[in-house]
Amino acid sequence: MRRDYVNVGVIWFTATFLLELIWPAIKFFGIPGSEEGLLIDEAFNILMVLGIPVFTFVLSVLGYSFVRFRVHEDDTQTDGPPVRSSTTVYVVWLVVTGLLALAVLIHPGITGVFELRSNPTADLIVEVQAEKWNWTFSYPQYGIVVEKADQLILPVDTRVKFEVSSTDILHSFWIPAFRMKMDAVPGQTNALYTTPNVISAFDDDSNFRVQCAELCGTGHARMRAEVVVIEIEEFESWVAEMQPASP
Repeated sequence: MRRDYVNVGVIWFTATFLLELIWPAIKFFGIPGSEEGLLIDEAFNILMVLGIPVFTFVLSVLGYSFVRFRVHEDDTQTDGPPVRSSTTVYVVWLVVTGLLALAVLIHPGITGVFELRSNPTADLIVEVQAEKWNWTFSYPQYGIVVEKADQLILPVDTRVKFEVSSTDILHSFWIPAFRMKMDAVPGQTNALYTTPNVISAFDDDSNFRVQCAELCGTGHARMRAEVVVIEIEEFESWVAEMQPASP
């Protein structure tokens, strides 16, 4: 039995080492396009680092048990010997996993939420109105309204407040590059704050898009718009072009 423990330990260590070495090279979500995206990616990385050893331990024990204690063709015994429980194993498993759960609850859980909500101010307000199956983006500070928009234009390094609502049914305003999502609820306005920090567009990175993330009918998959993040000077020029002419 001691040899089995050693074998499982070696398999567990090897699998954990390889996965911890390989997974950072895998780009699950692409490059984050906002300051909040960096924070959320950091939280994901912490969860991966802590979760991989638990994942590989379970697989190592199960895989080794399937191979080591499998029934052979020449076995005449219909049932194996009884397996006695181990209080020590139970206690160690509960304590270790409980401490890990408590750790991630505190950080990045609670600390991350406080950091995301630490700055409820904005330099730019964008009103987002969802309807089947289009987006309307309004810039009330400039008197600009873009109906059935195919693009959302934003300035880089600018704190943006999205005021999200819906005119018909439940939708969800999601920009994958920003790692941010907010429900669009009829009769209710929800606020979402973010700071784009990468100049990019949908043509460069398909994650720079507004996508409805709530199943809303036959046009759900087509309910999207490109996100274009540009320099502040370019944004000011765009605003000047889009503003209604003075009477």
